[in-house]
Amino acid sequence: MTEYNKTPEEEEKMIEDAFNELLQGYINSNHRKKIEIIKRAYAFAKEAHKGIRRRSGEPYILHPIAVARIASQEIGLGSTSICAALLHDVVEDTDYTVEDIERNFGPKIAQLVDGLTKISGGIFGEKASAQAENFRKLLLTMSEDIRVVLIKMADRLHNMRTLGSMALAKQYKIAGETLYIYAPLAHRLGLFAIKTELEDLAFKYEHPQEYANIVEQIKETQAKRDEVYTDFAQPIIEGLDKMGLKYEAKARMKSVYSIWNKMMKKHIPFKEVYDLYAMRIVFECEEDTDKENKVCFDIYNMITSIYPPHQTRTRDWLKQPKANGYRALHVTVMGKDGNWVEIQIRSRRMDEIAEKGFAAHWKYKIGEGEEESELNAWLQTIQDILKDPNPNAIDFLDTLKLNLFSSEIVVFTPKGETMTLPAGATVLDYAFELHSELGAHCIAGKVNHKLVPLSQQLSSGDQVEVLTSQMQQPKQEWLSFLVTARAKTALRQALNQVQKPIIAKGRELYLKFLDDNTINETNEIFTKLLGNYKAVNRDDFYYKIGSEDITLDDYTLKLIKKQNDSFLARMFRMGKNKQQDEEDKKPQTERPNINTKETYVLHRDESGANFKIADCCSPIPGDQVLGFINDDNEVEVHSIDCPRAMALKSSYGPRIVSTRWDVQTGSFLARIHIEGIDRFGILQELIFMISSHLSIDIRKLDIEADKEVFHCDLWINVADSSIATDLCTKVKTIKGVQTVSRIN
Repeated sequence: MTEYNKTPEEEEKMIEDAFNELLQGYINSNHRKKIEIIKRAYAFAKEAHKGIRRRSGEPYILHPIAVARIASQEIGLGSTSICAALLHDVVEDTDYTVEDIERNFGPKIAQLVDGLTKISGGIFGEKASAQAENFRKLLLTMSEDIRVVLIKMADRLHNMRTLGSMALAKQYKIAGETLYIYAPLAHRLGLFAIKTELEDLAFKYEHPQEYANIVEQIKETQAKRDEVYTDFAQPIIEGLDKMGLKYEAKARMKSVYSIWNKMMKKHIPFKEVYDLYAMRIVFECEEDTDKENKVCFDIYNMITSIYPPHQTRTRDWLKQPKANGYRALHVTVMGKDGNWVEIQIRSRRMDEIAEKGFAAHWKYKIGEGEEESELNAWLQTIQDILKDPNPNAIDFLDTLKLNLFSSEIVVFTPKGETMTLPAGATVLDYAFELHSELGAHCIAGKVNHKLVPLSQQLSSGDQVEVLTSQMQQPKQEWLSFLVTARAKTALRQALNQVQKPIIAKGRELYLKFLDDNTINETNEIFTKLLGNYKAVNRDDFYYKIGSEDITLDDYTLKLIKKQNDSFLARMFRMGKNKQQDEEDKKPQTERPNINTKETYVLHRDESGANFKIADCCSPIPGDQVLGFINDDNEVEVHSIDCPRAMALKSSYGPRIVSTRWDVQTGSFLARIHIEGIDRFGILQELIFMISSHLSIDIRKLDIEADKEVFHCDLWINVADSSIATDLCTKVKTIKGVQTVSRIN
């Protein structure tokens, strides 16, 4: 990194030159000229960031100017996005608020800045749940206004271009994040040029030596490659001239990252990567899809009359574009040197869409064309995923990777129409894609006229027919082989409809059982029943009763009696002391409104707690938590990775409040599950370590040995999660203990 050393005058000139380049590029674009508001946004951002510097030493304002320039000139966005890019860090890094932005620049620019502020933390946190939630925020803002994510791409690209000023550990983290999330997302948005540069820059910082070696070898072979390309291209160029086309033909070099990827996958050295370049032909044509397609095939016929084509490597994305809107005709032919060369044939419009992605669609928008509907179809996929709050954060990320970033397959309906699905999609995914009713009643499929099961994975080119029966009912086990978010969401909705009356019946039977046996239910009783009957939640428990998988009998009574007789149950049942009972009799005062813009401090004192612990996840101090303001104006505290919290964050954004635990919050009940190989004395050793050596207050202990193994559930009083974590670590050292984990 070179040392930064500029005078204030030189700095000012550098800033003004950078802004003038941005402005000139915008003036030269096809957008309506709204120069005045861009100048105001620049002046506002410059004043807000006054005196702030980047890690490189440069004035901070150069970063938003560069982001705005990328958004304008490399992605093709207009004045609204340029203003949002100039202002994108103002709310996060200065004292200005979104309201200030709206007051000065209107609601649309403020909305974009707000969206960019919400997703500014990056994709990865320390826990998988944080990844999932940050990514959920990214997708939510994307589905509301895709320009938020396009500007975020510009921001990430500039950060990657200036990554050299960061510490090495930071470089590695940001490069890995870029390669894992941002580059695939750029690809899916159709931002091919940005995707390629992000991959190369990430590769450069993750593998600097390999990057330098490949760059050096590309330079060394440049002259020879130019000579080979000229010989190959000459007869094609002559053919294009005879056709009377206005065109541009050039060699498109494989990216450094793509070359390295091929070397790794094929286990070959650089000199054996023969397809280092592709030829690209971009022709001028009226903006008419049929005419563009005809010219593409005319060029194809001319090329294949000169060079023999590869029979299985022609790619027609004209009538069936990729999900990101990409349209082109690719043909791979054999050159005179015996090597295969790919030729990409595109119109000027196709080329702009290929390089700039969905942003370029708006330039050509007349009503809603093919590309626009492709964009809407893709955004609908995002909406489908967000409607389905997956109970497992890792599964959620996997669903996103599969639905948004995977390779695609194209299958045919019995009538010959095409449908694009993620790779790995099954017959049942296809059925749900056609219609949720077809999916719910699907019994089998026919692939290429052959009968196959619902779980059969499809391949590109398959012709698929769905077989249905009104007797068929949706099944829970189908979730295990469904791939698309739309199918999973539709199946869960169908299951809910089928299960509702059974759940209602089960609830009625359960309440009658309690009433007949004069039992007052507590959370502890219900938790005990859920665990013993292996039910996931309350509805699952009722469903099992209603469908007669569970019979409420003497065994159930024994479980309840055992729970009621335990010290812990008595403690909870007695609950409040006389003083608290008196407090309960007093008239309740109205709770004050909670400010969701401030961090809510969770504390407990003599008068009680200012929060309510959610039953679904039972977090304790030290856990990452969030608050949800319920209908009683109480802050309900959920673990950040709680499935219920996932749903709340998606559906009730304004009622979510940031929280932190007070230093002194009291003691909480934590449950530890231990499994291991049974041996004489292990229980005594376990209890001695916990109560004596670790000085932890045991409230309940359930242990059961079955032949050579034992299972133990331990309830302890702790002040925070670090004590439970330390306990798990210590218990693992006991001979015979295999697994120790805290259960929420």
